[in-house]
Amino acid sequence: MTEHAEHGAGRPGGTDDVDDVDVVVVGAGVAGLTVAHSLAGRRPLVLEASPVPGGYLAPGELAGVPVDVGAESYAVRSTAVAELVAELGLEPVTPSSLSAWGYVPDRSGMGGRGGAGRAFPLPGTGVLGIPGLPWAADTRRAIGVLGALRASLDTVLPASRVDTSDLAAFVRSRLGRRVLDRLVTPVAGGVHSSDPALLSVDSVAPGLRAAYERTGSLTAAVRSLRAQAPAGSAVRGIAGGLHGLVSALARSVVEQGGEVRLSTPVERVERDGVGWVVRTADGSQVRARAVVVATTGRAATRLLDGLVDVEGAEPARGTDIRLVTLLLRTPALDAAPRGTGLLVAPGSGVGAKASTHATAKWPWLRQIVTDTLGADAHVVRLSYGRGGGLDEDDVRGATDDALVARALRDVEALYGIDVAGPAVEGSVVTRWDDALPPPTPAVRERAARLTSDVAEVPGLEVTGAWVAGTGLAAVVPHARSVAQSVENALK
Repeated sequence: MTEHAEHGAGRPGGTDDVDDVDVVVVGAGVAGLTVAHSLAGRRPLVLEASPVPGGYLAPGELAGVPVDVGAESYAVRSTAVAELVAELGLEPVTPSSLSAWGYVPDRSGMGGRGGAGRAFPLPGTGVLGIPGLPWAADTRRAIGVLGALRASLDTVLPASRVDTSDLAAFVRSRLGRRVLDRLVTPVAGGVHSSDPALLSVDSVAPGLRAAYERTGSLTAAVRSLRAQAPAGSAVRGIAGGLHGLVSALARSVVEQGGEVRLSTPVERVERDGVGWVVRTADGSQVRARAVVVATTGRAATRLLDGLVDVEGAEPARGTDIRLVTLLLRTPALDAAPRGTGLLVAPGSGVGAKASTHATAKWPWLRQIVTDTLGADAHVVRLSYGRGGGLDEDDVRGATDDALVARALRDVEALYGIDVAGPAVEGSVVTRWDDALPPPTPAVRERAARLTSDVAEVPGLEVTGAWVAGTGLAAVVPHARSVAQSVENALK
């Protein structure tokens, strides 16, 4: 499938060009494409401002090897993503059984190669770093005996002694500062690119607060959630890379009679009697019976202005994220010295918030890299942009060369190895500005009010991570629900 021919990019504009369709979907990220795929019988038209679809699911290539240079996995806390993957005929894959590691400031002065941090395997029983068993050996290794003593008070403190105003307050009030600093901050900060003090509990850990109210203990709540989760790894990938989900969704839309037009920014969405008119930047117009806005929060509030009350709904500016993906040739990584990678706490002397040893995490990628380049070749990813004022390096204006050099220094510190210059055989730098606004409680409440207001307007829907929550496990079921609402309205 070629983007220009089969996706419909580059068609002529002009005010005389007016299409009539059942549904216009604005935005070809995973949310918009999932809506369009679910409405394929309605021959939807997807309009995307950028020249490529997919948003944060981005493909890349290193020495001829396909790699994810955006999101690489999805949570399996629900079946929604797995069902979509099966519908599209894609092959889900499980990561290796290796542990992820944490990297925290080393107060003893006995840190690793960088001298400022300490690495350790992350506890196996937890939710966003919150441990279910404070006295387990892997938890004690992270938080020490004093930390385990403080965390164990959770089982005897009155249930009323709790602060659930944000994730950091929740953890600190029940388990203490060491659990927050050494486990939750690197894990939650790595996943959501933000300080846990800015994160809504219900948004980033669905069901956790309800489980706490039921059990009266945060550690018991964590164990309860883990017991309800599917057996095995909490995440899955797709053979060939998670970016394959994007091309499969777009192909499905086109094959079922829909269309995906790239490089087609939408300027306005207007009521037209009982229907809608969508105006694009090239002067074209599309009449539709229904419109789904599936863009970023900033773009969505602009398009929805005048249709519903959007005052105060525009998200705060998000984190500027830089992802550096490296192809390294070094036997020092053959034994996967840090498992599948590390999540990094602030103050550890490392600029990255996280690193993934991708060829240690994904057996399918290990096989391709070994067959193509040899057993001593490795793919390592490093993510920059912690947000919430926790960044140790300002990498926003850094050149690609500077980011790669920074990443190599961080690889040496995090993995405890030497990386000589000639060992770097390829690199890709991916940039996202204004990404992932922190889902604070206030932001989540305002987004909920906005979606409620939109639901009152016939033929108008809104979806996307900024209203659904971070990650495919939140985005896909929300998009599916929106598609069902549209289908019901069109009957």
